[in-house]
Amino acid sequence: MSVTLRQRKKGKKISLYLDIYRNGVRGYEYLEMYLFPEPDKGRITNEQKEHNKKTSAIAEKIRNERYWEYENGTNGIGNKSKLKSSFILYMETLAKKREESEGNHGNWLSGIKHLKEYDANVTFAQIDKDWLEGWKDYLISKAKTKADKSLAPNTQFSYYSKTVATLKKAFKEGIISKNPSDEVEPLKEAETEVEFLTIEELNAAAKADCDNPLLKRAFLFSGMTGLRWSDIEKLTWGEIQHSKELGYFIRFKQKKTKRFETLQISEQARNVLGQIDTIDSKVFDGLKYSSWNNVKITKWMMKAGITKGITFHCARHSFATLQITLDTPSYVVQNLLGHRSSRATQRYARVIDKKKQEAMNKIKLDLP
Repeated sequence: MSVTLRQRKKGKKISLYLDIYRNGVRGYEYLEMYLFPEPDKGRITNEQKEHNKKTSAIAEKIRNERYWEYENGTNGIGNKSKLKSSFILYMETLAKKREESEGNHGNWLSGIKHLKEYDANVTFAQIDKDWLEGWKDYLISKAKTKADKSLAPNTQFSYYSKTVATLKKAFKEGIISKNPSDEVEPLKEAETEVEFLTIEELNAAAKADCDNPLLKRAFLFSGMTGLRWSDIEKLTWGEIQHSKELGYFIRFKQKKTKRFETLQISEQARNVLGQIDTIDSKVFDGLKYSSWNNVKITKWMMKAGITKGITFHCARHSFATLQITLDTPSYVVQNLLGHRSSRATQRYARVIDKKKQEAMNKIKLDLP
């Protein structure tokens, strides 16, 4: 038995249909869905590409549903044997694959912990629209932190998103033939305040003493390059390179995205690193993440006359906002930060717009 999604040229468009072979009989189901073909000359427009992408995804979803309808006679419910298995156990296997990313892995485990409190024995078969609405309501109104406080909106968003990601994976693997989260309005991510240092404040911090010189150098290096803590902590001297064409640059694998990047850095940023050790040794050997380090940063900033709530990650925020302030094109900033999409980069532009508006509102005259 097979259900195959096929294409057929129909006029100036491509028609999508299902080729269904079952019990020795072949049949066809025309989906009345169409794609734009590549023209003989030139390319299809971005709008047409987006249409093709969305239409193909919907058609593939229908193909998957039909397969289970014919294979199991379950009217598209899914794989009967796997539907009885534990959703949480499956989610824990996905979480385990994220062990290399400490923060992300911990976030998955926290989400699973709350999910167990909501419904520890849930199976795939039991997850539907009502169950998901109940899960959302639980996160909003009942779930508590260790300090017995309600979850922050972005924490609710994060935990629910992990459930959606698990269902998408299950759908892709054929465990379920319909993703119930498609029928549910997702939780909204709240706009977070991005704290950053101005160039004057960064200069003041560079001149001030810090109880932990290694932490200070790492923070300033992040502010000059935009590198994340996770990439700075594991940076080795072998990844710091130099050529006539590029000058100083770093060739490294991003811990978060697993992608290899080549990041050009200034000579001043290179000088912040100090003397080279062995090729395999870490540039910031001995640098560890801890809440105590954030206390050190707070004390250091106070010595520099800065009263903002600054954490290590604010160095990366500072790099991004300063670049946009200096009119560096958004797509260049996106590339420097290693963002996969422009969405993450755009929030820095919104921060700059907000600060501009705040500056304009400071001028108030006593008009008659």
